[in-house]
Amino acid sequence: MANLKEVRIRITSVNSTRQITSAMKLVSAAKLKKAQDAIVKMRPYSNKLTEILQNLSQSMESGEGVYSKQREVKNVLFIVVTSNRGLCGAFNANVIKRANWAIENTYKHLLETGNVHVMTVGKKATQFFSKRNVNLISSHDEIFNAISFENVIPVAEKVMELFAEGKVDKVEFVYNQFKSAGTQLVIEEQYLPVLPPPVTEGANKNTPDYIFEPSKEEIVANLIPLSLKTQFFKVVLDSNASEHGARMTAMHKATDNAGELIKALKLSYNKARQAAITNEILEISAGAEALKG
Repeated sequence: MANLKEVRIRITSVNSTRQITSAMKLVSAAKLKKAQDAIVKMRPYSNKLTEILQNLSQSMESGEGVYSKQREVKNVLFIVVTSNRGLCGAFNANVIKRANWAIENTYKHLLETGNVHVMTVGKKATQFFSKRNVNLISSHDEIFNAISFENVIPVAEKVMELFAEGKVDKVEFVYNQFKSAGTQLVIEEQYLPVLPPPVTEGANKNTPDYIFEPSKEEIVANLIPLSLKTQFFKVVLDSNASEHGARMTAMHKATDNAGELIKALKLSYNKARQAAITNEILEISAGAEALKG
């Protein structure tokens, strides 16, 4: 009977867990809708602004574009974007693994000289890199508490300032790009210096001829920083939508697994119960036969 009691306790425990994971799945599904709408609406604007930024940087003469200067990479900055919370499958582990691999392999020579810097957005990345042999210059976990363009601006300006002052020669993002609720792609993307537009085979390789109004200097001073801040904000929105999609998927799988485990436990409980009843019947029968004798 002790065995039956243990199985009953476990069934109750797993059932409680299933209720929690099911509730978390519903919460993530509700949050995902809002986050997905935000990134879907932002992408066309951000992509077009980035395209203009790349073309504008290409058209500028040497020395005009502060954020498009190609320098020898002596200091590199990684901006690693994860979530503040867990229970979202391999969402955080994949980003951290990708960033750590790039640091220890692609930039191994800079790591040995202490010239690899990391900025984290998300507590999971902060917890990991605070214990590693890298220069963690700052963490901005609070961004995900209230995601807005205004909250991202100071962080983007800090990164732009580090690059403009020559303290870092290259800046890369590592984050999850949202594709669908069940698909997130780990992306390692160069942020600074601004890359020239990609040249496709058979395409017109001439730089677009822009008419600047107001002056070109004013455009450079205003549009390029705005575009870089928008790109940073898009990365945060991408990661946020990916997090909710990953958590919804993980909780859906956990709920299904809990259901399967409950079925197996109930089957085990019924078998043990039937065996106990059979033993009792046999004992009663044996006692009755003994009395007859």
